[in-house]
Amino acid sequence: QVQLVESGGGLVQAGGSLRLSCAASGNIFSINDMGWYRQAPGTQREMVARFTSGGMTNYADSVKGRFTISRDDAKNTAYLQMNSLKPEDTAVYYCRARIVAYSHAMYQYWGQGTQVTVSS
Repeated sequence: QVQLVESGGGLVQAGGSLRLSCAASGNIFSINDMGWYRQAPGTQREMVARFTSGGMTNYADSVKGRFTISRDDAKNTAYLQMNSLKPEDTAVYYCRARIVAYSHAMYQYWGQGTQVTVSS
């Protein structure tokens, strides 16, 4: 079993910054890919930023140039640095990871979500 624990959400004024963290722990042989998604009320969950299995990064067009995803492989942790935040960035942010267990089976996991609220 694997746990994804997110932290770093909160309330910030427009133009401000926040840094989210997602730490994976448990039965981890390797991490295939890891990323951040968000869901605002009444909308579908959308990809914000992610590492692909090949180590490339993808960003939603709405956050390009403002958000940066990074990771610390030694800590099995991914980060999302969010700058120049806008009210439309308000959402619950979720970490998602596809992890290879020691059995070599791959499983998808989601974090519990962390609220980001940007006031105008």
